[in-house]
Amino acid sequence: MWKALDIEAWLAGRQSSLEEARGSVLEIIDQVRTEGDVALRKLSRHYRLEEIAISDEEREAAYEQVDAKIIESLIEAEARITQFHELQRPKDLWLQEMERGIILGVKTTPLRRVGLYVPGGRAPYPSSALMCAIPARVAGVKEICACSPPPINPMTLVALDIAGVTEIYRSGGAQAIAAMALGTETIPPVQKIVGPGNVYVTLAKMLLREAVEIDFPAGPSEIAIIADGTADSRIIAHDILAQAEHDPHAACILITTEKSLAVKVGKEVAALAERAERREIIMQALENCGYIVVQDLEEATDVSDEVAPEHLSIQVSDPLAVLNRIQNAGAIFVGRNAAVACGDYAVGTNHVLPTAGYAKTYSGLDVRHFCKTSSVQVIDRKGLEAIGDVVETLAEAEGLFAHANSVKARRE
Repeated sequence: MWKALDIEAWLAGRQSSLEEARGSVLEIIDQVRTEGDVALRKLSRHYRLEEIAISDEEREAAYEQVDAKIIESLIEAEARITQFHELQRPKDLWLQEMERGIILGVKTTPLRRVGLYVPGGRAPYPSSALMCAIPARVAGVKEICACSPPPINPMTLVALDIAGVTEIYRSGGAQAIAAMALGTETIPPVQKIVGPGNVYVTLAKMLLREAVEIDFPAGPSEIAIIADGTADSRIIAHDILAQAEHDPHAACILITTEKSLAVKVGKEVAALAERAERREIIMQALENCGYIVVQDLEEATDVSDEVAPEHLSIQVSDPLAVLNRIQNAGAIFVGRNAAVACGDYAVGTNHVLPTAGYAKTYSGLDVRHFCKTSSVQVIDRKGLEAIGDVVETLAEAEGLFAHANSVKARRE
């Protein structure tokens, strides 16, 4: 269960589950494309799906089914997440005079309609509802629809309502992604889909990129922990189980300078797993987990950057030195008290993050994912004279004489 890892084999195995799902996902996408709502009802195998859309009355009724303390916690989490994401909001328009007669700038416009995927198969995830919806709302998106597997937990409905989602639909898995991307009789198509999910959801998002933009591949949860001899093996074990309980495909890796620490962590993991509430899922996930012993923390950061984990926890005596070297990670948690769970729920940062090594090229979900930009050029006669010769020369050099003439005409 807890073992030393061959990093190359471990990285290769992390990609294989996506390929195994390809045939099934392509079939589901084709069904939704040709049959629309009928396909959504057929594919809802564990729930008799009659009404796909959640009504306003169902939203209101959900509040009566959720404990008041949970609602209060969702409201507080929403406020913290909103506060952090408001800091990311770009200016609607900025203009800068570059020289006399030339003003350049950028106009930022929110997307009109986006789709959120909120997981719900193995557990309700009202936190993911907040994480997906709040940056869209802060960005100024007018139409925010969400899909979640039926029956949707009342906590998720409450969270979506608190976060300002305009439409909620009962649909999960790859079929929900296809519905939002392609549209059905009930679900109008969206411009962009965001949110985490299992391998089927993740692959569907990737395969449908010709029809719709996505945030990034966000599949089963991951954590890498960089630790030296000062780290607490019990805390590390708890961090590993916290990710392992998400999904049988979750992946956890300890990168440490101390073999003795790895052994202690293994014992703690085994003991905690035996009495864990989600033991069955954890035991499957632990097959994907283990440790790597490195010579020093410099090598540890190199290994971590190759892994490019969704979550990176740094538990060493001088964490800032390690932090400064890190290049690839979805979210970084610094120090013993920075539990990944804090980022999952209430510290304010976003927990929708790239997985399976995609942190090498993608950033976690934020307000900018829901915006697009247009460059702005304001040029008067003086500005045109300043650059006219350059434009005409280069246009003619490329053989684009109409380009050159469009400037010459203005200068006559």
